[in-house]
Amino acid sequence: MVSGPAYEWKLRELMAMRGMFSTSDLIEPLAQRGIDLSRSQVYRLVAETPERVQVSMLLALCDILGCQLTDIAVPVEDGTQRPRRRPAKKKAAGGGDVPASPAVPPEFFSRP
Repeated sequence: MVSGPAYEWKLRELMAMRGMFSTSDLIEPLAQRGIDLSRSQVYRLVAETPERVQVSMLLALCDILGCQLTDIAVPVEDGTQRPRRRPAKKKAAGGGDVPASPAVPPEFFSRP
């Protein structure tokens, strides 16, 4: 199983707030944006929390629902995540330590 940041999947709630009460309400709008999914695929997308979602899918959902990415997938602190290992420092060409790339800060996911 892939482990990553914990998030709450809010697609069903967003749809309901937009008057979309059937998962099949997404089939045509997605198709208009070049994303062809079966009824069962759309049902799973709405009813379950996906492990992976393509960026094109997220952008299409944001366009359809008139929302931001953070409205669909809300980061949560749940305490069940494994502690992340600190990446090892790399050696620079001159022999000094180069700090590893920092994780994406939480502000990145905030609305402007």
